[in-house]
Amino acid sequence: MQSGLCGHRESEMREDLQPARALPADFARATLVGRVWVEGEGAVLVRVDTDGVHDLSRLAPTASELLELAQLARSIRGHAARRIAPLAEVLANSHADARDKAVPWFLAPCDLQAIKAAGVTFVASMLERVIEEQARGDARKAHEVRKAIVAVIGDDLARIEPGSPEALRLKEVLIAQRVWSQYLEVGIGPDAEVFTKSQPMSAVGTGAEIGIHPQSEWNNPEPEVVLAVNSRGEVVGATLGNDVNLRDFEGRSALLLGKAKDNNSSCAIGPFIRVFDEHFGIDRVRECELAVRVAGSEGFTMSGASSLRAISRDPLDLVAQTIGPNHAYPDGFMLFLGTMFAPTQDRFATGKGFTHALGDVVTVFAPEFGALANRVNHSDKAAPWTYGTAALMRDLARRGLLK
Repeated sequence: MQSGLCGHRESEMREDLQPARALPADFARATLVGRVWVEGEGAVLVRVDTDGVHDLSRLAPTASELLELAQLARSIRGHAARRIAPLAEVLANSHADARDKAVPWFLAPCDLQAIKAAGVTFVASMLERVIEEQARGDARKAHEVRKAIVAVIGDDLARIEPGSPEALRLKEVLIAQRVWSQYLEVGIGPDAEVFTKSQPMSAVGTGAEIGIHPQSEWNNPEPEVVLAVNSRGEVVGATLGNDVNLRDFEGRSALLLGKAKDNNSSCAIGPFIRVFDEHFGIDRVRECELAVRVAGSEGFTMSGASSLRAISRDPLDLVAQTIGPNHAYPDGFMLFLGTMFAPTQDRFATGKGFTHALGDVVTVFAPEFGALANRVNHSDKAAPWTYGTAALMRDLARRGLLK
């Protein structure tokens, strides 16, 4: 029975790596950029078309440099690129268990960009961060803490504009009630929380394993839209991301954010960057409806959603708070926009809520972007991160792509 359940879970992941599921619903008119691993060449920048993946290396050697181009979508579509392989073969070969070195597989679509994340940008997740803090990272206490917090502040903070006079008055009331929190400060205060999620080159792509710290007992996926921003602060595209989170570590102390967020394979981005063009732009991003599905080996399933319509800070405001006169990103950056998905569904025991189990298959999906699918492992057992900036530069030099 157990093996049958495992087979069902894995079949779902393989379906997520089929073109019908992995690609945007309007794929035929989408401008898509990805990166693939090609044995003997290394990481190769590609355009994703109906007939396959095409090498963009002569247009730009890195994703970071590509996103600096003027008339980006036109340049990508007009480039005479060599076809590397059929799209369906590359997608299928991206499954962590099925990689044939003779066939390319997809990597995360970004490379030299900084990987940043905005936190506490939705009311639901803001309340859950407060609960984590009050429960000191103990999932067993979260249920009672949740009831107590909602009794004081309610769960309808979506009408509050961060930094507004109304938000400041609410802050005074909450301080008087002794329930003010650092998470409420960034949730309804004037300044957004923007932190470094992971290091350049460290994100994994679709089909790869995602890593959970082996000491964590309370953790969850965070399905998010990720903006692709160039060095000038221009948003030039977007994709999907899973901001894997350890609720127990961060709940014990916000100063453990690095340990809660930045572990081996703990950041998934993909499957592709959808470049802004005449068919797709920031207004479509603002309307995105994300779905997330978790399928466990014991037959457990969980589904959830996150709507960008409910975000408390506009995506362009988050970009403006990330880059500016005080903070430059010469290679651009990828910016996670946060999530309203905060799972409370009990899994292993009543009142303990949700946490991952090894082998979970997590799929983040949106019609505008397709599907990002990954399987959960411990971060020390997932594939180690060995291909960094120096390795990429060596491969680009060997291929004659550095000027």
